[in-house]
Amino acid sequence: MFRKAITAAIAAVLGLASATVAAAPIDRPALVARHDPVFTAIDRHAPVMLGNGALGFTADITGLQTFPEQYAPTSPLLTMAQWAWHSFPNPRGYTAADGEVLVPVPGRGRQPYAYMRDFAEAAQRPALAWLRENPHRISLGRVALALTLPDGTPATFAAISDTRQRLDLWTGTLHSDFRFAGAPVSVVTRVDAGRDAVLVEIRSPLVATGQVGIDVRYPGVAAGLNPDPSDWNHPDAHRTIVTGRVPGGLTVRRQIDGTTYYSALAAAGAVIRPAGPHGFRILARSGDRLVASISFEQTALPARFDEAARAAATTEHWRDYWTKGGMIDLSGSTDRRAPELERRIVLSQYLAAINQAGAVPPQEEGLFSNSWNGKFHLEMHPWHAAHFAIWGRPELLERSLGWYRAALPGAMADARRHRVDGAWWPKMSGPEGRSSPSPINPFIMWQQPHPIYLAELAWRAQPDKATLARHAEIVEQTARLLASWPRLDPATGRYSLGPPIIPVQENHDPMTTVDPAFELAYFRWGLETAQAWRVRRGLARDAGWDRVIAGLAPLPVRDGLYLPVATAPDFWRVSASAACRRNAVLPQCLNRDHPSFLMAHGLIAGAGVDAAAMRATLAATDADWDLRQTWGWDFPMIAMTAARLGDPEAAIDWLLRAEVNNQWGPTGMTPRVALDPAARGGPDGPGFVRVADTYFPSNGALLLAVGMMAAGWDGAEGPAPGFPRAGWQVRSENIRPLP
Repeated sequence: MFRKAITAAIAAVLGLASATVAAAPIDRPALVARHDPVFTAIDRHAPVMLGNGALGFTADITGLQTFPEQYAPTSPLLTMAQWAWHSFPNPRGYTAADGEVLVPVPGRGRQPYAYMRDFAEAAQRPALAWLRENPHRISLGRVALALTLPDGTPATFAAISDTRQRLDLWTGTLHSDFRFAGAPVSVVTRVDAGRDAVLVEIRSPLVATGQVGIDVRYPGVAAGLNPDPSDWNHPDAHRTIVTGRVPGGLTVRRQIDGTTYYSALAAAGAVIRPAGPHGFRILARSGDRLVASISFEQTALPARFDEAARAAATTEHWRDYWTKGGMIDLSGSTDRRAPELERRIVLSQYLAAINQAGAVPPQEEGLFSNSWNGKFHLEMHPWHAAHFAIWGRPELLERSLGWYRAALPGAMADARRHRVDGAWWPKMSGPEGRSSPSPINPFIMWQQPHPIYLAELAWRAQPDKATLARHAEIVEQTARLLASWPRLDPATGRYSLGPPIIPVQENHDPMTTVDPAFELAYFRWGLETAQAWRVRRGLARDAGWDRVIAGLAPLPVRDGLYLPVATAPDFWRVSASAACRRNAVLPQCLNRDHPSFLMAHGLIAGAGVDAAAMRATLAATDADWDLRQTWGWDFPMIAMTAARLGDPEAAIDWLLRAEVNNQWGPTGMTPRVALDPAARGGPDGPGFVRVADTYFPSNGALLLAVGMMAAGWDGAEGPAPGFPRAGWQVRSENIRPLP
């Protein structure tokens, strides 16, 4: 013990130690403030987000949504809510049980799957098309500055100058300043912490002249839906009904097909007048200051607000978030990469509070824009939200865990349809919990253990009877599925996964694939963890589950390397070939997408994983994988594997790997970029097409990985075990180890 203490002291003096420094508390306001995004010009791919976890508001350089045309199509300026969903009419009454939807699939007794062989099939099968497209997220409105030139004409973007904008992360407040018509304009924007409302304060001499005001407009829903679901061209397709007026305020009811929501406009001392069939203009009667609240809500609430109280409450909400949750300070590090990693950590925490802390699992673009019609992908749920449990914010994870309890009856019905026990969780869904048809969705199975993983993290954060009671049924029914779905081979006595199955790495044929490596490890881990839950509840281990745990096939391996799936024994030989290495575009080249086998000793500590084989597999991935065709969460995931293997230098390298889908913009967002050799140019260079300007699993995965690297994992030793000793000083607070 004495020798270890002396060694640690010497290393610290030499500046070689990575440590969780037990010194003064982290200066959290200073840490957060040094990463406030600042703009002096428009970044077409980086509007600023504000939000409260339920409502998200995307703002341009003016602080509102004044000039959407100045931003890329992949960065629409939207106002979206966790609860805001819409469905187009369904006069034929299509349901998930229609014969047109359910197709018998060979491999497990010709079970019926909601399946299409390719997306073109949806045109011939209208039920599939309707069920895939509905429900979908919508944008609720646009709140813009009303800028009028002295001659009365609307201003264009060229009319403003000297723009400067700063997002105050500590208080969730956006400060925007510019000059217009020879006068200064200052805009302060917030999203109310206690109400789904945008709070706006404008100061300018032009407020008194009526040249600066606020425009509020409400869109319909476009058929395309992605990335912008707004329809501004068919005013007769929706209704905006004024339901009440008071001095300085009015309330409206919005009706789009069967969807109803409400909006209240309040601005003391202002006049609110109609501006088109679905809009209003707010103008001050006098003075150089205009303050307004524009709400978007599920229920009708009055058009009034206490400006000072709501601003103070919102500031307190964000201060509470930053003060009580986990924090990592890298400011003492000498490694030149530390400031950038710290920036990504802080901005990811901010974006997580807006986009990943709602009452339903987040979609991959959160409340920023739409992808896949705004539906969420359950296989991404841990990458979005698991970090909340280890970063001292388990209550934010609990919000979306409640969705599983609500969706449980439907998941159990789906399991019965597939002739297995327990609960069958969909891959892609909306709030109703119905599986969305696709060539891929029905066959992905790695989301099945997720509720157990998330419940386990929630229990570790709050290990009491209430947590067990809250999640016990979800854990139990999920485990029953994990135990009943594997197929027993009487000849070997082994339980196998698939077919049909599509692994995490989605480029394998579902009808022929057997035993994906990560899924085998994860099913086993899920069943073992569910058994631990039974013991915690005073119940005996389930003997049937134990038979499956003992009998699951081993992880596929060849030549000392783990394989993605057992049915691709030549995977690494082909991947290392001249044709495929770093150029996986040919049909035979499968070394692209997610290197998911690494998760068996990264996201989890998979039982029976051979560290030497996993270390060799990580090296082969580094050498032979086409990293252009990975996704943003892959890099933190690989870092977790490197950390568990005792290679923190590699963990840092993977976190910050300079690849096209691991770019981090000025607001902390990462893009989703696709390889297209025919693409001539764009923000990511020739050969790439930017599909979206944000992909929030990157942010959640970074927080999960860095939290693990700082706080450790079961069995890890020493402070900050996932960080290198040389060049890194890690101070962390209120972060828990991972299993």
